[in-house]
Amino acid sequence: MFTLFTPQTANKALPEVRRLFSNILMYKKQAVALQEQVEMIIQSGSQFEQFVKKKQELNTAVSNYYKAIEQLEATGVVIKDIEQGLLDFPSKRFDEEVWLCWKVEESEIKFWHAKDEGFMGRKPLESTGIIEP
Repeated sequence: MFTLFTPQTANKALPEVRRLFSNILMYKKQAVALQEQVEMIIQSGSQFEQFVKKKQELNTAVSNYYKAIEQLEATGVVIKDIEQGLLDFPSKRFDEEVWLCWKVEESEIKFWHAKDEGFMGRKPLESTGIIEP
Protein backbone atom coordinates (compact mmCIF):
# COMPACT_ATOMS: atom_id res chain seq x y z
CA MET A 1 0.00 0.00 0.00
CA PHE A 2 1.27 3.47 -0.82
CA THR A 3 0.40 6.26 1.58
CA LEU A 4 1.53 9.85 1.88
CA PHE A 5 1.74 10.89 5.50
CA THR A 6 1.44 14.26 7.16
CA PRO A 7 3.13 14.80 10.51
CA GLN A 8 -0.31 14.38 12.11
CA THR A 9 -1.16 11.09 10.35
CA ALA A 10 2.36 9.75 10.93
CA ASN A 11 2.14 10.52 14.65
CA LYS A 12 -1.29 8.89 14.78
CA ALA A 13 0.22 5.75 13.20
CA LEU A 14 3.17 5.60 15.63
CA PRO A 15 1.60 3.29 18.26
CA GLU A 16 0.96 0.61 15.62
CA VAL A 17 4.35 1.25 13.98
CA ARG A 18 6.06 0.83 17.36
CA ARG A 19 4.21 -2.45 17.96
CA LEU A 20 5.10 -3.81 14.53
CA PHE A 21 8.72 -2.69 14.85
CA SER A 22 9.04 -4.38 18.25
CA ASN A 23 7.84 -7.62 16.59
CA ILE A 24 10.64 -7.27 14.04
CA LEU A 25 13.21 -6.89 16.81
CA MET A 26 11.79 -9.88 18.67
CA TYR A 27 11.93 -12.14 15.60
CA LYS A 28 15.43 -10.94 14.77
CA LYS A 29 16.60 -11.75 18.30
CA GLN A 30 15.06 -15.23 18.03
CA ALA A 31 16.74 -15.85 14.67
CA VAL A 32 20.14 -14.75 15.96
CA ALA A 33 19.83 -16.99 19.03
CA LEU A 34 18.78 -19.97 16.91
CA GLN A 35 21.64 -19.36 14.47
CA GLU A 36 24.07 -19.47 17.39
CA GLN A 37 22.49 -22.74 18.55
CA VAL A 38 22.80 -24.22 15.05
CA GLU A 39 26.48 -23.26 14.95
CA MET A 40 27.05 -24.87 18.37
CA ILE A 41 25.35 -28.06 17.19
CA ILE A 42 27.61 -28.14 14.13
CA GLN A 43 30.75 -27.58 16.22
CA SER A 44 29.77 -30.23 18.76
CA GLY A 45 29.36 -32.90 16.08
CA SER A 46 25.81 -33.71 17.20
CA GLN A 47 23.50 -36.08 15.38
CA PHE A 48 21.77 -35.02 12.16
CA GLU A 49 18.35 -35.14 13.82
CA GLN A 50 19.23 -32.44 16.36
CA PHE A 51 20.77 -30.28 13.64
CA VAL A 52 17.81 -30.64 11.27
CA LYS A 53 15.24 -29.82 13.97
CA LYS A 54 17.14 -26.72 15.09
CA LYS A 55 17.70 -25.65 11.47
CA GLN A 56 13.94 -25.90 10.83
CA GLU A 57 13.30 -23.71 13.90
CA LEU A 58 15.79 -21.20 12.49
CA ASN A 59 14.06 -21.23 9.10
CA THR A 60 10.72 -20.47 10.79
CA ALA A 61 12.25 -17.63 12.83
CA VAL A 62 13.86 -16.07 9.74
CA SER A 63 10.58 -16.38 7.85
CA ASN A 64 8.69 -14.72 10.73
CA TYR A 65 11.30 -11.93 10.76
CA TYR A 66 10.79 -11.16 7.08
CA LYS A 67 7.00 -11.42 7.41
CA ALA A 68 7.14 -8.88 10.25
CA ILE A 69 9.15 -6.52 8.04
CA GLU A 70 6.59 -6.95 5.25
CA GLN A 71 3.76 -6.29 7.68
CA LEU A 72 5.27 -3.01 8.86
CA GLU A 73 6.16 -1.82 5.37
CA ALA A 74 2.63 -2.69 4.19
CA THR A 75 1.48 0.28 6.28
CA GLY A 76 3.43 2.58 3.93
CA VAL A 77 6.31 3.14 6.35
CA VAL A 78 9.82 2.38 5.05
CA ILE A 79 12.45 0.84 7.29
CA LYS A 80 15.79 2.54 6.66
CA ASP A 81 17.88 0.87 9.38
CA ILE A 82 16.67 -1.83 11.76
CA GLU A 83 19.76 -1.67 13.98
CA GLN A 84 19.40 2.06 14.59
CA GLY A 85 15.59 1.99 14.56
CA LEU A 86 15.28 4.45 11.65
CA LEU A 87 11.99 4.58 9.79
CA ASP A 88 10.73 7.01 7.17
CA PHE A 89 7.21 8.04 6.21
CA PRO A 90 6.68 9.30 2.64
CA SER A 91 5.31 12.83 2.56
CA LYS A 92 5.20 16.01 0.50
CA ARG A 93 6.71 19.41 1.16
CA PHE A 94 4.99 21.78 -1.24
CA ASP A 95 5.39 19.80 -4.51
CA GLU A 96 8.53 17.93 -3.43
CA GLU A 97 8.46 14.32 -2.23
CA VAL A 98 10.23 14.07 1.14
CA TRP A 99 10.58 11.69 4.06
CA LEU A 100 9.25 12.29 7.55
CA CYS A 101 12.05 10.80 9.62
CA TRP A 102 11.56 8.94 12.89
CA LYS A 103 13.94 7.14 15.21
CA VAL A 104 12.47 4.52 17.51
CA GLU A 105 13.34 6.28 20.79
CA GLU A 106 11.71 9.54 19.69
CA SER A 107 8.27 10.27 21.13
CA GLU A 108 6.88 11.70 17.87
CA ILE A 109 7.74 12.70 14.33
CA LYS A 110 9.89 15.82 14.63
CA PHE A 111 12.11 15.76 11.53
CA TRP A 112 12.06 15.43 7.76
CA HIS A 113 14.64 15.14 4.98
CA ALA A 114 14.73 15.23 1.18
CA LYS A 115 14.58 11.99 -0.79
CA ASP A 116 18.30 12.11 -1.59
CA GLU A 117 19.33 12.92 1.98
CA GLY A 118 19.60 10.52 4.84
CA PHE A 119 19.51 10.76 8.59
CA MET A 120 22.32 13.33 8.60
CA GLY A 121 20.15 15.67 6.50
CA ARG A 122 17.30 15.76 9.02
CA LYS A 123 15.63 19.11 9.55
CA PRO A 124 13.08 20.12 12.21
CA LEU A 125 9.43 20.04 11.14
CA GLU A 126 8.67 23.62 12.21
CA SER A 127 7.62 25.69 9.19
CA THR A 128 8.21 22.83 6.77
CA GLY A 129 5.39 23.32 4.33
CA ILE A 130 4.49 19.64 4.62
CA ILE A 131 0.87 19.42 3.60
CA GLU A 132 -2.03 17.00 3.58
CA PRO A 133 -1.84 14.75 0.51
